[in-house]
Amino acid sequence: MPLAHVSGGLPADGRRTVFDGRMPAAPGDLRVEGHGIEPVPEGNRYGGAGRLFTVWFAPNLTMTGVFTGTIGIALGLDFPTALVAVVLGTVVGAVPTAYLSTWGSRTGAGQLPLARLAFGRAVALPGVLQWLSSVAWDALIALFGGDALARLCGWPFWLGVLVMLLAQGALGVLGYEAIHRLQIVMTFVLAVAFTLIALRMRDAGHLATSGTAHGADRAGAFVLTSTIALSLALSWAPYASDFSRYLPPTTSRVRMFWNTLLGLVVSFVAVQALGLWGAAALTDQTAAGVDALLGGGTLGAFGLLAVALAALCSNAMNDYSGSLALQTVGVRVPRPAAAALAAGLGFPLVLWMHAADTTARFQNVLLFVGYWIPGFVAIVVVDWIVRARTRGAGPTDLAAETARTPSVWPPLLAFTGAFAAAVPFMDTGLYVGPVARALHGADLSYYVAFLVALAVYAPLRVREEGRA
Repeated sequence: MPLAHVSGGLPADGRRTVFDGRMPAAPGDLRVEGHGIEPVPEGNRYGGAGRLFTVWFAPNLTMTGVFTGTIGIALGLDFPTALVAVVLGTVVGAVPTAYLSTWGSRTGAGQLPLARLAFGRAVALPGVLQWLSSVAWDALIALFGGDALARLCGWPFWLGVLVMLLAQGALGVLGYEAIHRLQIVMTFVLAVAFTLIALRMRDAGHLATSGTAHGADRAGAFVLTSTIALSLALSWAPYASDFSRYLPPTTSRVRMFWNTLLGLVVSFVAVQALGLWGAAALTDQTAAGVDALLGGGTLGAFGLLAVALAALCSNAMNDYSGSLALQTVGVRVPRPAAAALAAGLGFPLVLWMHAADTTARFQNVLLFVGYWIPGFVAIVVVDWIVRARTRGAGPTDLAAETARTPSVWPPLLAFTGAFAAAVPFMDTGLYVGPVARALHGADLSYYVAFLVALAVYAPLRVREEGRA
């Protein structure tokens, strides 16, 4: 179904569809959001750009980010060099996400629904990838968060996971406003929690003032550390405008950009710097390891609670954006039901990973699949810029924009070509490409994928616009 021009919550023909429904009306409106991928009418917009800081800050304060931060030290970098790599990669990855976030207030639409402007019917490809990824990341994060909750409460593992998935599913069902309110509260709660964890790790770990990697190996380790940090920030790009689509169209796009950018950069750099600092102490990267690191007792219990709450913050956003992605590919299911489905499918996945000890392999597969995002970003940005040249400075009429959706072949060619071109440059736990191996582990795949998609798609899109 095309993106409809809506007025008062209904499509132009006045008929309700499974893709629209009840919308939150003001901050604190926590009733179930039935509204799906239909653009949010201007009369239903509310809130300010400042809430984008908290919604992009809290979900990144996770132990997963801390553990990821240890990689730079494990690769042989010293702390200052690894920190520079983390900051550089995070900023590069956060800039596209922050830019895409500004589209929400202008269009009232989520990121995958907006991608139909560039992809047309071919949006099913990134849409399915996004939905499957949201379910899979749900499971992976819930495994860690559920284990922490089970240990905290003295429950069996399966019960901790079940409670975690029920809680995040409930938030995904409640929708946009509930998630924003949660992240506002959790910004302060998790900031305190991770400050206490940092103080404990200051005593448990030691700063790596000298690295073991030298020459080309050191350069390769720097690039790989930077690329890993980039991938974390860029992984939110397909979600970006989902959490700004209710903002008024008059909201300052400059403020939206900077609030999103700072939320991502400050949170990701903080947790990864913590991992760099305490890499020597973070040898057991499990909930039990966190408890032991904090010395058990009250501080250990507080740490486990922080792990569980952080998982809840992250997965609620997975379920919400996953529900919009599922509708985008054409599945006619109400948005709340789609969010509940994503959380429900995570439960058997968690039990499978836990029983078969396949967590590391499963995460490697997810990271490998995530290489589709740079090509996606390049395509939607080029299409947006080309359309802006035609539309001018006026408002974005999605009904008119959708009516002139271009051919599906240029985006498909650019999307698949970008991923294929990036394969030799990849360095993951699942696969190391020949170019990455020759470059001493340097992973340039994200840059290659973006540039190839840009080089393939831009001339085709411009030529097609010229013929229109």
